[in-house]
Amino acid sequence: MKSCKDGSFSNGGLRQYGNIEISPSAAVLNYGQGIIENLKAYKNKNGSIILFRVEENGLRMRVGADRMCMPAPTIEQFVEAVTSTVSANERWVPPSNKGFLHVQPLLMGNGPVLSLIPAPEFIFLIYVTPVRNYFEGGLKPINVVVENDIHRATLGGVGNIKAIGNYAGIMKAQAKAKANGFSDVLYLDSIHNRYLEEFSTANVFIVKDNTISTPVLGRTILPGITRKSIIEIAHRQGFKGISVV
Repeated sequence: MKSCKDGSFSNGGLRQYGNIEISPSAAVLNYGQGIIENLKAYKNKNGSIILFRVEENGLRMRVGADRMCMPAPTIEQFVEAVTSTVSANERWVPPSNKGFLHVQPLLMGNGPVLSLIPAPEFIFLIYVTPVRNYFEGGLKPINVVVENDIHRATLGGVGNIKAIGNYAGIMKAQAKAKANGFSDVLYLDSIHNRYLEEFSTANVFIVKDNTISTPVLGRTILPGITRKSIIEIAHRQGFKGISVV
């Protein structure tokens, strides 16, 4: 779907996967004006398809879009687009415990832009692809490495939203970690280079002596939906040792 002049989005439709037309001078290509989200669609043991808190992804995209001077679909439009796309691709959802359907919403600035200004037009789209579990060991522990030289985010930047440019900058650290046999990278803060912040694409929790600790949300920490859910469940179950530091 595309944005209208008033910033609203027209109703979109389903299309077969393929290339899209975009201006060579599009803001997303030249200035990185774009936001992504990531969701997963699973099949449970009964064969039903499950989506997890889709509205939270829609809200997070709207927050990120505001930071990047972009209009965004309403939460209702976002949820409808996700569910419609997943339903249309139901046959590609892997069996229970065999993987998931990766759902990738993308909001990007299009149209000719030759200076550092917001794009004249914005495109919102979703594509999906079946994926096996990220880690071959499933829910078993994985090996990670702490990165001391490359930082995922800096104060005043966009580390607390899912801006598309956040990920290219850590590919070198990720590639080095993979080459050395590690599954992921754990990044430190950019000021003191000693405090844990996040993994490449996930928040971090530390469990010690029945206490759960996680970095406080701020200008460099992404408000993860799984993070929020873990904290809510822990409180609901009466877990007392929750520390947001």
